[in-house]
Amino acid sequence: MSIKENDLKDSFSIQEKEQYQEFEIDENGELRVEPTEEDYKNLREIADSIPKAAYLVILLEFCERFTYYGLTGPFQNYIQNPNPPSYPADFPGAMGKGQQTATALTTFFQFWCYITPILGAIVADQYWGKYKTILIFSCIYFIGLIILTLTSIPAAIASGATFPGFIVAIIIIGFATGGIKANVSPLVAEQYKNTKAFIKTIKKKSGQETRVIVSPQATYQKLFNMFYWGINVGSLASVTTVILEKNRGFWPAFLLPTLVFIPGILIVLTGKNHYVRNPPRGSVFIEAAKVIRYSLKYGLENCKPSVLRTAHPEVAEKVTWDDVFVDELRRTFRACIVFCWYPIYWLCYSQMTNNMVSMVATMQTGSVPNDIMQNINPLALVILIPVMDRIIFPGLRRMGVSLRPMARITCGFTFAAIAMGYAAGIQAYIYSKGPYYDHPSGNGKNDASAALIIPAYVLIAISEIFASITGLEYAYRKAPEKMKSLVMATFLLTNCFGSILGFALVSVAVDPKLKWMYTGISIAMGFCAPLFYFCHGKNDKTDALEDSVGIRNNTVTEMEEAEYETELKPAV
Repeated sequence: MSIKENDLKDSFSIQEKEQYQEFEIDENGELRVEPTEEDYKNLREIADSIPKAAYLVILLEFCERFTYYGLTGPFQNYIQNPNPPSYPADFPGAMGKGQQTATALTTFFQFWCYITPILGAIVADQYWGKYKTILIFSCIYFIGLIILTLTSIPAAIASGATFPGFIVAIIIIGFATGGIKANVSPLVAEQYKNTKAFIKTIKKKSGQETRVIVSPQATYQKLFNMFYWGINVGSLASVTTVILEKNRGFWPAFLLPTLVFIPGILIVLTGKNHYVRNPPRGSVFIEAAKVIRYSLKYGLENCKPSVLRTAHPEVAEKVTWDDVFVDELRRTFRACIVFCWYPIYWLCYSQMTNNMVSMVATMQTGSVPNDIMQNINPLALVILIPVMDRIIFPGLRRMGVSLRPMARITCGFTFAAIAMGYAAGIQAYIYSKGPYYDHPSGNGKNDASAALIIPAYVLIAISEIFASITGLEYAYRKAPEKMKSLVMATFLLTNCFGSILGFALVSVAVDPKLKWMYTGISIAMGFCAPLFYFCHGKNDKTDALEDSVGIRNNTVTEMEEAEYETELKPAV
């Protein structure tokens, strides 16, 4: 404890010390005043500064996402179309398995990539910690990349090794993706350590001083916006890989992201001493399972040790958790219920990486490859995220409107529904044009410009800012300290269930049924959006209060210890 901090504490009167929970001393010994309810009504919220180590994690995620999207961008054509006689090719391909098989395999890959994070989370939370888990799974990822690249060379395609090599590669890459994906977003959030809101006085250019609230909620929103921005800058890699695919073939298209992944591994290694690295927490899953088992019998509130000692003393002797752990689990359960609505959303999102790619192949694209159009989505995100983070969201806060998580997710669901409705309209328009009308797939291009599909990609991008980014933020903030990766993996698992829904729709992902498929998805998402807010909108009222569960006021404890030592010294 610094001299400055001791001086501050000694200056408090007895009455002030009794109210000391309203203050906090930061690592520099500066006094931070916690906002009151009145402050929340009158002062606007702003985000805190982002730690430098967080930028290092964002750079790591950029390399991994560059690799992931650089690979998956050409997947649809790689599977769907046959190997052309030469390159450049209008319809590049390798396997010639058709649209249904291509959609099924790309959907399986998404499914696999979002179910493996559960394993990666358990390994990180219980055994290795996030850093070691990311490092080891990155090496496994690299092995899969080598297999994919080697089996895409012309000799492998000619010998028939491409299809089995592809299956082995996506299983390995999907497995490794889970270990990275479940842990990298909690790792970036852990770099920011402040857990309580405080009042800060800032000076404007005019010299006028303004009091504002620096809140963890606004800071995490900004941090995950930046993290998602890094993801989408990396995902623009598929622009380069689909151009390589069209003009040179698939092996250079896969070689580029493989080479880019190497700096990602180096960033993990060289950043070791810069990251905030929390150790694994032990067998928290066993404790959670016991609490759930007892809650079925006694109720969750009655599983607190303080209650069990009175009501069920024989059970209280066996418990290894405290009251705070039960409160944290309750908060986690509420978050997981929110996540149950996401599979329909991910079904909307996944259309742009498979069926909409095939849709563009039936439209007039000029010299532009059909699968390059999906890059409009990350490009829109790279532009829109800074606009939302620096202009729209702060502007709303200045007007006294703080969009809490449930409101943002509802907006995201609404934009996704509109995107699918628009896609249905464009698909109907394609069917109305010749020369192939409602059976263009496999025959050629109808007389419809691919530019018409651009708004659908932009609408999905807007929906991601509200729904996807907020989901990552919400999963981290509502998870107990010991289960950050697991709760994040649970959120990512909803994407897996979205892929299952995609599997169910494979039979209708053919002409002329596609317009009705998009229509059905739009109606389902449009119905879920208002219903979601009706069921969970009330959570926004207790959002900040819930985040304080489990946070001990260590400054009070330190002050009490200092007072106790002072009382003992005269006696000695």
